[in-house]
Amino acid sequence: MSLSKNQIKYLSSLHQKKFRDESGQFIVEGEKIAIELLTQQKYKIAALYARENWIESNKFQLTGLNFQIYSCSEKDMERISTLKSASPVLLVLNKQYSGDSNPINKQNIVLENIQDPGNFGTIIRTADWFGIDNIFCSEDTVELTNPKVLQASMGSFLRVNVSYVNLENFLSLHSKIPCYTAVLNGKNAFEIKYPNELFLLIGNEGRGLSDKIMSLPNIQISIPKFGHAESLNAGIAASILCAKLRM
Repeated sequence: MSLSKNQIKYLSSLHQKKFRDESGQFIVEGEKIAIELLTQQKYKIAALYARENWIESNKFQLTGLNFQIYSCSEKDMERISTLKSASPVLLVLNKQYSGDSNPINKQNIVLENIQDPGNFGTIIRTADWFGIDNIFCSEDTVELTNPKVLQASMGSFLRVNVSYVNLENFLSLHSKIPCYTAVLNGKNAFEIKYPNELFLLIGNEGRGLSDKIMSLPNIQISIPKFGHAESLNAGIAASILCAKLRM
């Protein structure tokens, strides 16, 4: 079955943030994440588009669902995909703008102005690996529903609460929770004993954390350097620091 021109136009429009915001929907691709989405409660599925053989192979998981399922040709899947090599299945989800977050008695990640989708997706996946439930993002951080973020998260966006907040106000409101800021010239991150309740702050890939955020009470920490690289990218730095938090 071929998709109509209007369907292809609409699905293609969801590749862009403007239309995701206007429609309140976004797309997710991939066989593994599709199966996981069929059993989760966090996002409502609006529609599923897939190759006929994928639908046939997964007919038991698709039985009795209350959204439209479209059987698509390989050509149509290529037209609506954001990937270089189109997945056999794509889902349209209704957007969810904030997670059910609770910072009390938790270790949390806080991101300011992260712009690289791959970095953001990696940080979400890292948080999931280390059992960190909440990520609080500045309002200028790349959006969660960017397809590249979702791909890099490898499904972890379903298990980690991501909230967008005014960071200055948010951190001031929770001023009793200590803030550990990742910088280049702070205390050795491996020589600190971390509390069970904290905010780990990671800043923009090029500029780091803003002066406004750094003016708030914080403990500056650094990953010790042994070689000659100028810096680590945000995703790698977050992974190393999260590992230390859990030691």
